Amino acid sequence: MTSKTYVPPKVWTHDAESGGKFANINRPVSGATHDKALPKGEHPLQLHSLATPNGVKVTIMLEELLEAGFDAEYDAYTINIGEGEQFSSGFVGINPNSKIPALIDYGQTPALPVFESGAILLYLAEKYGAFVPQDVQQRANCYSWLMWQMGSAPFLGGGFGHFYAYAPEPFEYPINRYTMEVKRQLDVLDKHLAENTYMVADEYTVADMAIWPWYGALVLGRLYDAAEFLDVASYKNVIAWAERIDARPAVQRGRIVNRAWGEPHEQLIERHSKEDFAAFEKAQQNKA
Repeated sequence: MTSKTYVPPKVWTHDAESGGKFANINRPVSGATHDKALPKGEHPLQLHSLATPNGVKVTIMLEELLEAGFDAEYDAYTINIGEGEQFSSGFVGINPNSKIPALIDYGQTPALPVFESGAILLYLAEKYGAFVPQDVQQRANCYSWLMWQMGSAPFLGGGFGHFYAYAPEPFEYPINRYTMEVKRQLDVLDKHLAENTYMVADEYTVADMAIWPWYGALVLGRLYDAAEFLDVASYKNVIAWAERIDARPAVQRGRIVNRAWGEPHEQLIERHSKEDFAAFEKAQQNKA
């Protein structure tokens, strides 16, 4: 535990030097920092995102819609949040909160922007009539778990992830605080999945698509390099569920769209058609 004692000032002011890894983009005000229009492809659905867990939710949903035979072709453009591209005038114009992902549906008149990952999932589910249960009780259950994820993940990402992986130095108190909460959340999931194949009984829904990129990636060892620290092996039902979803072809495609880090075979920076995946795989084979 650090020996330094922090005394909060009467009025907080922004200290750019104390922000850690993301100090260059974090600021206490909203709005655009520079003028730049968003690119636009040929499809009605235009996604501006990055393959963080919140971004992956939407690309999985879109790829699952296509896998199920819906006309949900889309263009996906990368927003590099490390470089502050989320503060461009074009992106702020569709999401005043400057967070990925954001979707524009040019099939609507006027063009309809949708932001917040959960809102995008529900918008697409309603638009195509897919991946939300028809039964009213099961639909309410689906919405409950979706909102559980939206409320819980900030403890995993902004809380545990930040202090465990990104803070300027490790601090015992916040790491312990958020580790305890993340393990509690994993226990909630593990107990629920002991009696359910997916988050809503035996039906794969938007609730799974929302939860898997965070908690599935965590127990599969893909998030924060924290699997051993959190003893994820003890959450056997969560692991089985995560592996079940990980095997889905649409999930395998969705998780690499807008991915700009990691191994080359896991990066499809932009996506404009299903042919992009075949071309990507061929290029990777040629490099091997």
